[in-house]
Amino acid sequence: MPPGATRDDMTIRREQMVAALSAEFGIKDVRVLETMAKVPRHRFVPDALKAQAYRDGALPIASGQTISQPFIVARMTELLELDGSEKVLEIGAGTGYQTAILASLARKVFAIERHEGLAREANARLSELGFRNITLKAGDGTKGWEAYQPYDAILVAAGGPKVPEPLISQLKTGGKLVIPVGEKGENQVLTRVTKMPTGVKIEEFGPCTFVPLIGDHGWPEEQK
Repeated sequence: MPPGATRDDMTIRREQMVAALSAEFGIKDVRVLETMAKVPRHRFVPDALKAQAYRDGALPIASGQTISQPFIVARMTELLELDGSEKVLEIGAGTGYQTAILASLARKVFAIERHEGLAREANARLSELGFRNITLKAGDGTKGWEAYQPYDAILVAAGGPKVPEPLISQLKTGGKLVIPVGEKGENQVLTRVTKMPTGVKIEEFGPCTFVPLIGDHGWPEEQK
């Protein structure tokens, strides 16, 4: 920080959030913590909710969606074990906050958001913040994005009844996929799938709650 400069209120709140992620929630990946200390989460939430941007809670955004709580963003990112060389696919970009975290930690991010309005706004916001390693489109994320496969890592920010097969097929051998799986509501389990030469390794990391993953390989539209 330059001599004489002061930290603004949002910076202080962001630092407090990251301290809690480490001390209270057990996030250990230093790169994830450092990134979350830099990315301005308040830029990704509605104006009326900016004061709540650094509390550990999900917040409503447009189109009936949510921006995930900081802990779950950190945990899902940590489970991908990124080192900066990866090509990552994100399903459910929302306002672009998780996208920004991934883009700060990986080489390239391809993101899909089902709602066109959210996708447009996320693209504009990420560009305004200076991200140049993100390609984001509107579409059915349960189908993945074949043009840029295989991916080193895939993050799905919505809960599906099962892991979509297209996503597994587009994952590189040795790659990791993190997704909430289970019934809608509180019966979802944060799941990591590692693609092995002879199949997949499934690990579970506790309960979570996400909006439903809508699409051909997720929940049907009418079950929102």
